[in-house]
Amino acid sequence: MYQPSASKSLWPLLLCLLSVLALHLNTVAQKSKARPKILYLTHSAGFKHDVLPFSEGMLQRLGEQSGVFESVATLDCSLINADYLKNFEGLVFYTTGELSFSEEQKQAFLDFIKSGKGFIGIHSATDTFYQWPEYGKIIGGYFDQHPWHQDVVIKVEDAAHPSVKHLAPSFKIKDEIYQFKDFSKRQVHVLLSLVNSSVDLNKPSVHRADKYFANAWTNTYGKGRVFYTALGHRQEVWSDPRFQEHLVNGIRWALGDLK
Repeated sequence: MYQPSASKSLWPLLLCLLSVLALHLNTVAQKSKARPKILYLTHSAGFKHDVLPFSEGMLQRLGEQSGVFESVATLDCSLINADYLKNFEGLVFYTTGELSFSEEQKQAFLDFIKSGKGFIGIHSATDTFYQWPEYGKIIGGYFDQHPWHQDVVIKVEDAAHPSVKHLAPSFKIKDEIYQFKDFSKRQVHVLLSLVNSSVDLNKPSVHRADKYFANAWTNTYGKGRVFYTALGHRQEVWSDPRFQEHLVNGIRWALGDLK
C-alpha cells in the first residue's frame, strides 16, 4: 500500500501554521502602526475652565482606546509654530482670550489648516481671538454669553455625519449652552442645534433675534477641515460615552479619516 512521505503529510500543518503566523504579524503591525498626532492646546488667556486637566487625560485615553489618534496636550502657545506643527495632523483648541501668538505664529496656524490639516475647537474655542477676524472666519462664530446651564434637548441637524449620527434624532444633556455672535448657519454646516422649547427664551441674556442656537458644526479652510462642538463644559459631559463618540468621530472627520 502507498504510504505518503512524512514531508508531504506535514504540508497541511505547515500551511496552517504559516497562515496563523501571518495573521499574528499583521495584527501586531496594525497595533504598532503610528497613529496621527494631534496637538491639544488648553491655554487660558481669559476664563479658565475647571475641566481642562481632566479633558487632557480623557482626550489622550480616547485616542488610545479608539486607536486612531495620539493626543499631546500643552499650555504652551509658543509651540504653535511652523516647525513644531510639522509633527501633527491636527490641532485642537480648548482656549480662551487673546492668545499670545506672534504674527509669524498666526501665519503658521493658517498655513497648517490651509495645507489640509484638521482643526478642532471644543467649547470655549469660540471664546478666543476676538481681535483676529481670520480666526473667527475659521471657527465660524464667537461666544456671546451662555444663557443656559441645565438639562436641554439638542436636535441633530445632519444625521448622516459620523460625529452625530449616533445622537439622532435628538438627545437630552446637561451642559453650559452657548449662544453665538458673528455666526450664520449659511456660512458653516450645522450638525447640532438647540431645541428652543427645552429652555427659557425670555432670559435677558438671550440676544439672537432669529432664536437659532447652533451647538456643533463643520467648516473648511483651504484644504483643511474644521470641526467645532460647543459641548464640553462639564466633567460629566466628558465622561459621557455619547460625547466621547461625538468628539472622537469629529476629530477623525477633521483628520480626513471619516467621510
